[in-house]
Order: sequence, then C-alpha cells, then structure tokens
Amino acid sequence: MWYSGLIEPPRGGAVTGHPMARARSLTEFQEAFPDEASCAALLFGRRWPDGFVCPMCGKGRAAALKSRAYTYECSGCGRQTSITAGTAMHRTKLPLTVWFWAAHLMSTHSNGMSARQLEDQLGLTYRTAWLLTQKLRRSMVDPDREPLEGVVEVDQAEIPFRVGDTFFDVGNAGKILIAGAVEVIDRDINEAKPRRKGAKYLDTRSGRIRLAMIADNSAASIEAFVRANVKLGTTLLTDGHASYPGLTDYRHDPRVVGKMAGHVVLPWVHRVFSLMKRWGLGTYHGLRRKHIDTYLNEFVFRYNRRFYRHASFETVLGLTAHNEPTSYWDIIGRANPRKGDATLRRAPRRRKTATGMRQDGPGGAQTAGQNYASNGLPTLDLDEPGTTQ
Repeated sequence: MWYSGLIEPPRGGAVTGHPMARARSLTEFQEAFPDEASCAALLFGRRWPDGFVCPMCGKGRAAALKSRAYTYECSGCGRQTSITAGTAMHRTKLPLTVWFWAAHLMSTHSNGMSARQLEDQLGLTYRTAWLLTQKLRRSMVDPDREPLEGVVEVDQAEIPFRVGDTFFDVGNAGKILIAGAVEVIDRDINEAKPRRKGAKYLDTRSGRIRLAMIADNSAASIEAFVRANVKLGTTLLTDGHASYPGLTDYRHDPRVVGKMAGHVVLPWVHRVFSLMKRWGLGTYHGLRRKHIDTYLNEFVFRYNRRFYRHASFETVLGLTAHNEPTSYWDIIGRANPRKGDATLRRAPRRRKTATGMRQDGPGGAQTAGQNYASNGLPTLDLDEPGTTQ
C-alpha cells in the first residue's frame, strides 16, 4: 500500500516544547536528533503548532504517505504537502539532520560558522555549504520583529571589504558604510529610560541592535535606516551629524564629539562596530559587498541572543519553517538558465492519489509551474540545481 491510511497528523503541541531543542552541548543535541524522524517531528511542530493545515483548502485531516517521506495528502482536496514544502528547505536534497546540524552550529557558535568551516564539519562540498549558510542567514530575520525604542544610540562606521578571492589587505581594501543603532538599557530598572537632554547615561548596558549598509552619509540614507528600525518618539543619542535634525518625530539628543573620541560619548554603538569588524575579519577574513546585509543580519541575530545562545536554534528553526523558499539563482541575483518561456499545456496534469487519478488545479489550459495559480495561491515550482541542494 502506497499510503498509510487516513489519519490525524501529530499535533504540534507535543513537539513544540521539545526540551532538547535547547541542548547546550553537541552531545545533547546529537542525542536529541539522531535521525530523520526526530528532526521531522520537531519541524512538523514548528510549521503546524496546532496540527496539520492543508495550504490548499485549510482542512486538518490528511493521510501520511509511505511513498514520499514526511508528506501528507489532504483528505479534502488531495493536495500533497511535504513538511519542507514552501519553507526555506523547499525542494532540498540534503537530509534534515544536515539542516539541523548546520542551524545548531551557526546559531550557537559564539563567532559563527563560515561556509568553509561548515564544509569541513558536515562533509559537504563548498558550494552546498555556501548555499546552506546563505539560506540560514536569511532565516535569522523575523519579519515581525519589534523596532528599537526608549533610548537608542545611532551612528555610522566604515568597514573594509574583500574583492574576489585575493589576499585580504586592510590597507588596500574598499570601504562599506554601515549604520548602527543600539538600545541603551538602564541597569537599575532593566529598561530604556530617557533622561534630560545632555545628561550622561551612566550605569547602562546595551540592549538590542540593528545594522544595515547605507549608500552614503546623506540625510535620506540615514533617515531611511532610522525609520525602518527605530520606533517613533524614541530618544536618539547621536554625534550631532547634520542628517539627524530632519527626524522631527523623534526626540533628538545630540552629543557633539569634537576632539573627543566617539566611543566616549556613544560607547555602546562603537563597541558593536568594534565587535562587528573583529568578527568579519576573524571568521570571514573580510566581508564582501554583495551579500553584506545577510552577514550583518547574522551578527545582529547572534548579538541579540548572546545571553541565551542555547535557545537560538529554536528561533532559527521556527523562522526557517515559515520563511518563503529562496533559490540559488535568487541569492546570486541571476536568471535561472533552466527556465525559459512558459510552455502552454493543452490539458491539465493528472496524478495518482489515494482515490484514483486526480486533476491538478481547477482545470483548463495551464502553463508549466502554474499549479493552483488561478486560485490565488503561490506556486512552489522553484527549480534549483541539484548539485547545490
């Protein structure tokens, strides 16, 4: 029998609180996820915390297929859905254990993992390891994250970047302009508390941070960064740059540096810049301009979770299970050579299901890769090279 019968897929509540997802050591993590089945159980709970829901019709009853690993067929519409379909792991050729190991290493390692290191750790080719790290970095940003608020230090810095695979020389490297914002937390009350203008913020610590590359030091670039990452009405501690007075819907508290070192009046944002530069040089031997924002997002993710690093794996996995798929060609910014003009289908495709042959989609002529498109649902027909999965 090619399917296991009509069943209620396991409820997510039984696995969402998996205690070993927060394993503090490699030994604990290996014991918690020794095989594909244990990984699939946790991934099911992250994707469907309240139980399976068909992405086509919204029903919650399905049959678990035996012919396809971790794939369910909806009892209502016949739609077959894998636990990785439509996620960052869409159409992956890698085992789930490799994804879990990579996510654990990248999220819990204090300095991060480069593709070259991951290649050695997991026994992958460099191209596969590089694509894996790029997809995981894109899963480290929560689209619904809250903006910074309270009191925020804002400043800009230049960092060197590499060109190609040549030997990295800081003196001859180019420069990338980075904007940074850091919440200033009062240690006594453990929250950001604005003070009178010009007052010193003593006995504080850094909270959440945001980093992004900006084109230049113009008011347009700086204002766009601040508005995208800082809540309106927040107190901004800056170095008095001419671009900040345009932010009239913020409380601006400038600290003109003059001959004083910048890290004296804006200590936390400069400490973040210093750590970021050392991290880029130490782990990656110099960052590159093309994918700079994904590397900055990785640094921000790790810094914001530095006090509970063991729980970062759960966050990465949860975001990965809900992120839309990104192909190799999307990441490198080139057109997929395997995709040409759409082929007009004279008749809809049909496939074998538990109840017999079933027609894909609502019927009528379709173009290749447009299944269910007339219902307004996104197609999942991403074509990635098998050698890079």
